[in-house]
Amino acid sequence: MPENTAEVTAAGIARLAGVGRAAVSNWRRRHADFPKPVGGTETSPSFALPEVELWLRDQGKLAEVPLRERVWQQLAGHPSGAVTALRHAGCALLLVRERPRAWLKLAAVSDEQLARVLPTAFAEVLLARFGVPGSLTTPTAADLLPSVPLLRAATELAAETGACEAFEFLLGRHLDANPRQYTLTPQGPAELMAALATPAAGPPARTVLDPASGTGSLLRAVREATVLHAQESDPELAALTALRLALHSGAEVEVRTGDTLRADAFGQLAVDAVLCHPPFNERNWGHDELAYDPRWAYGFPARTESELAWVQHALAHLREGGTAVLLMPPAVASRRSGRRIRADLLRRGALRAVIALPAGAAPPYGIPLHLWVLRRPGAGQAPAPQVLLIDAAGGSESGRDKLSWPAVQSTVLDAWGPFDRTGTAEEQPGVSRVLPVIELLDDDVDLAPARHLPPPAGDRGAAALDAVRERLADTLRRTTELTPPPAEPVARPAHRTLTTVGELARAGALLLRAGGAGAAPEGGGADAVRVLTEHDVLAGTEPSGTLPEGPAEEPVRTEAGDVVVPVLGGGSVARVVDEATAGAALGRNLHLLRCDPAALDPWFLAGFLRGTANHRQASSYASTSTRLDVRRLQLPRLPLAEQQHYGARFRDLARFEDALRTAGRLGEQLAQGLYDGLTDGTVTPQ
Repeated sequence: MPENTAEVTAAGIARLAGVGRAAVSNWRRRHADFPKPVGGTETSPSFALPEVELWLRDQGKLAEVPLRERVWQQLAGHPSGAVTALRHAGCALLLVRERPRAWLKLAAVSDEQLARVLPTAFAEVLLARFGVPGSLTTPTAADLLPSVPLLRAATELAAETGACEAFEFLLGRHLDANPRQYTLTPQGPAELMAALATPAAGPPARTVLDPASGTGSLLRAVREATVLHAQESDPELAALTALRLALHSGAEVEVRTGDTLRADAFGQLAVDAVLCHPPFNERNWGHDELAYDPRWAYGFPARTESELAWVQHALAHLREGGTAVLLMPPAVASRRSGRRIRADLLRRGALRAVIALPAGAAPPYGIPLHLWVLRRPGAGQAPAPQVLLIDAAGGSESGRDKLSWPAVQSTVLDAWGPFDRTGTAEEQPGVSRVLPVIELLDDDVDLAPARHLPPPAGDRGAAALDAVRERLADTLRRTTELTPPPAEPVARPAHRTLTTVGELARAGALLLRAGGAGAAPEGGGADAVRVLTEHDVLAGTEPSGTLPEGPAEEPVRTEAGDVVVPVLGGGSVARVVDEATAGAALGRNLHLLRCDPAALDPWFLAGFLRGTANHRQASSYASTSTRLDVRRLQLPRLPLAEQQHYGARFRDLARFEDALRTAGRLGEQLAQGLYDGLTDGTVTPQ
């Protein structure tokens, strides 16, 4: 085996072959010719990728490794680590994008020769694109030699998808594989922040700064900028950000490395817009050494108010009239330690809007974050007398997989646009309100939008509650009609010959697929694919999720008659996909079973998969969770006609269960509506 061959773990092999990790473990035990480990640890060994590919082909388990998977496995198994491999691949993709003919000429030589000539070619394209070396240094020939197979494969992928798309795919896979290592700004909030930074009246922001750039998501969302500035404390991440922005945009890109608050790399730079997702709740942000820093024009932040230091850093880098948008934890709007700075931001007209987002918008996903929109006042300009408060969480279901970002973005921009143009906007009860600054300047200076908005007008009042009551009564009548008749006692259950889902899959009687793959194409918008989530299956609701961000990747699509089973949590649930759900993508922690109609009835399958004892014997237990091995679920071997007899009864039970769920939801809605109506005066006790 050649030195520096890419390695792949058992999880990577499973992804290549489209199976679960348990299948790879079985192959290792059952096949003496399975490739031997070449690295890793005893509990997590790694294998040579070429040997794995050859074995999978010989066994008929893989016709051809998809190019994007082969490139990813080469990157993930790079001997110098995935980040170094990403940087090398990004340089090659930038060379392909900027000088495609030069790459074709260079690629015609051997690997050793290519490694020797690439440093010069990379240095030229990096100098032309970034001017000064900045956060990117040119790798040496010795550094590049192990990467040459990866670079050839990555540029081959770029020929299919484009250089930018190829890098986005590789970066996205790396971020997904290391979720705890990076704090990401999802595409939805990033696009909303970029839209808020663009003036409703006037030219777009041409120069933009992100002082805590991370992976560059915020600057990537900016559309019409000519110069993008970024600073990031992690040198490796700064290099990836520079390559990402250069591949995505034709704008001039300048990325610097360093601790932004302690060592501002941009000095006196003044830009049209600042976008920032700062680190939250930092105590060691430089409080002791920065006491006399000129950036604290609105007050010296307390040690516990690092976010207000970032707010003032952003304002310090704006030209007069420039806009800053920061993603903030909600506590910053009301903590007593920050009330003096909040008050001064209001008095001097710098804070223009506070926007509450639904929980699940961005990490940490469990809390509803805020957006602060700020504008640097002009010299001699009278302070703005009003501030806009928006609660975008009220009309949108919270949760990472349930948010409708087009609806959230529309709610925010419909209020911000008129306010930005005229200084006022129509009040939307429960959603938005323009408030005089003087009304907020009390002892608390509490800027949380929900505390200052009138209650929503929506579905309230006696008439609306009567409609809910009528629907509840109809549903309860239907529940009574669907209640199953008494079951006849059986003296001794008949003996059945059982089979398993795994055996049926091997025999071709059903197709087994795991969910969670797939990514939304950039700018999916209203045409984005619906995702059937684990919560939807458990609650019996319509698909409510959206595909994760990343390079477009086709997900597993549901069809009418498919059986969907959650694999986490230990509950006995199986759902048959109907026409309304067909076409949705299959979400994470779900398995899809597609029956051959000549061999299996889907309702029969779903019904027997619901058995409590069946789930218990097919489940494994960790310290904090239960996981279901779908292949071990059992069902009896019966003729199709008898399956259909069982299936009809299981279908009736599913209808009864749906009616009970609907009645429960309507009952909760009616009860809460009456509580709200009685407390806010829209319903009288009579």
